[in-house]
Amino acid sequence: MQEDLRLIIDLVLVLSVAAGGGLFAALLRQPVILGYLIGGMVVGPAGLGLIKEFIQVETLAQFGVAFLLFALGVEFSLAELKKVQKISLGGGGLQIVLTISVTALVSLGVGWVSSPAQGVFLGGILSLSSTAVVLKCLMEGNETETPHGQVLLGILVVQDLALGLMLAVLPALDKPAESIGMAVLLALLRIGLFAAGAVMVGIWLIPPLLRLLARTESRELFLLGVVALCLGIALLTEYLGLSIEMGAFVAGLMISEVEYADQTLTYVEPLRDIFASLFFAAIGMLIDPVFLWHNLELILGLVALVFVGKFLIITPLVKLFRYPWKTALIAGLGLAQIGEFSFVLASEGRALGLVSQRVYLLILGTTAVTLVITPFVWQLVPFLFNFAESMPWLKPYLSGEGRPLDTSEELPWQDHVVVCGYGRVGKNLVKLLQQHNLSVVVIDQSESRIQQLREAGVPYVYGNCVSFHVLETAAVSHAKGMAIALPDPMSIRLTLKRALELSPDIDIVVRANHNKNIEVLYQLGAREVVQPEFEASLEMATYILTDMGFSPLVVQEEMQQIRNRHYLDLRPEESPSQVSRILRRATQEMNSRWYPLPEDSPLVGMTLEQVDMRSLTGVSLMAIRRTDGEEIDYPQAQTKLAAGDRLLVVGSNKELAALAEFAQGQAAMPIIQINEVEELKEGVME
Repeated sequence: MQEDLRLIIDLVLVLSVAAGGGLFAALLRQPVILGYLIGGMVVGPAGLGLIKEFIQVETLAQFGVAFLLFALGVEFSLAELKKVQKISLGGGGLQIVLTISVTALVSLGVGWVSSPAQGVFLGGILSLSSTAVVLKCLMEGNETETPHGQVLLGILVVQDLALGLMLAVLPALDKPAESIGMAVLLALLRIGLFAAGAVMVGIWLIPPLLRLLARTESRELFLLGVVALCLGIALLTEYLGLSIEMGAFVAGLMISEVEYADQTLTYVEPLRDIFASLFFAAIGMLIDPVFLWHNLELILGLVALVFVGKFLIITPLVKLFRYPWKTALIAGLGLAQIGEFSFVLASEGRALGLVSQRVYLLILGTTAVTLVITPFVWQLVPFLFNFAESMPWLKPYLSGEGRPLDTSEELPWQDHVVVCGYGRVGKNLVKLLQQHNLSVVVIDQSESRIQQLREAGVPYVYGNCVSFHVLETAAVSHAKGMAIALPDPMSIRLTLKRALELSPDIDIVVRANHNKNIEVLYQLGAREVVQPEFEASLEMATYILTDMGFSPLVVQEEMQQIRNRHYLDLRPEESPSQVSRILRRATQEMNSRWYPLPEDSPLVGMTLEQVDMRSLTGVSLMAIRRTDGEEIDYPQAQTKLAAGDRLLVVGSNKELAALAEFAQGQAAMPIIQINEVEELKEGVME
């Protein structure tokens, strides 16, 4: 009985250590992926050796990547894939070819390999990046729809496609060129046949099947059918010599075009998260800490070489496809590791005799270390860009100050509304504004969306909303209002900040992608912040209450009061420490610092409304720390400044310098404010 239960015991053990490791990492404010990897390493064959059925656990762990890629396909959709088809096919293909070529030449030159076939094999391993780790990092940061997120995912899709081609070519690597060519042709033929079959199934079979499952109104049947479809297509691709993961992604793409895509994603996400944790723990089991320790210097050197080499290949390629430097650099950093599918390639290569056992272990160790440090690199990216943007000679390249790529022939130059982002929300907003005969200018950096704007005859600026030059081209300083509907929280904050620098009095309404961003956006100067989920709740409540006989005017007034209170009635209650942590995370991604208010500052005793810091200096005040240790996050207009306060402020270096002059009394204060301070002091003395 004990032997029969061995696999179940191992699965329970792996999931338990993954949960424990993830919790430990979360408490230390580190990526949970790191906890999964360490948990697997502890119980794996090279750790405590508690796992007996490793092969079976590893097989089940493949479901994790399959479900990750399936969910990605459902979210990504063919329409999304078309947006980045140039960088995906062109950039992704070039990246693989260049990585293989450079690796083969270097490894032959320095004597790491003894034949060109081994060099090509090693280059194939290094050319693949981690879909699972990068996707997890993007999802945790809500960045899958950002420009760099789309570029990363597009290139990763091509890499996953290339895995099937590499596996097909491996057995022929040490054979004549004719054999290699035949292997490539056969692999391409299989891919082409599979793609044609997937299109036909996606058009004629998937939609009626999902509708039939949905008509049963059984959650269990719907989930069972979707999982069977996902794994069935995944196994078919494995049989055809492609990867299971590629099949799962294609299955997701098929469903993405059907009306039940959102329902499918909701049902599959819990399975995805459970099996993904199992997958990362299984990767951790492959790590041999003793071997790593004995070869630490060599492996760290290889890790550095891989990161630098792939970064130097990928970054210029992305830039070559006319993406901003910031997007190119993030893509280079994000794809600079070796992927989990390289384990599969390395195992096949060892079986074919292309690498020795020692080289195989070095590959595994190097791959594992790059996977472990990738989440840390991802967390460091905002700090690196903040540091780089503080250097005047780098700022024009990184702060979004690039010129617009294209503009409409006739742009309105005053009394118009600027809309940042032409996704679903932006498109509907433009339609409603035009119905009221308002002039509109849309800013977007997606070529496909710009083409939609051209066809619709809507004035546009093709560029990054964060760019000062792009905002100036859209005549933000002469606009009546502005709406920001971007997917990336960082871009939202920077666009808001820089728009207010150009036009301090402009009314800006912002869409908050998450309730944690609401107060940050208000503090940065947004006139109104809209949270879609809360707005849906308010509209549904308005309808129900009105339908039940409550006064429409009273109901509307109550709903507006909730909006005026920044949705506090609907937001989950957070402790002061949680609020402070959210605030720190938001400000760390921007140019922020703690400024000590001088004891003799003329601002002491004034309210924030009287100081009007944003209008006079351009900085945004996010928090105040008193001398007694009290911290006021998101201070209100009536909050008074006191001697010894430390102010958490966000702004450019020039704005922070202006604040220092202002606080030290070196810059003139408006007469009305000086009079108010004198009256305040007289009132205190009386």
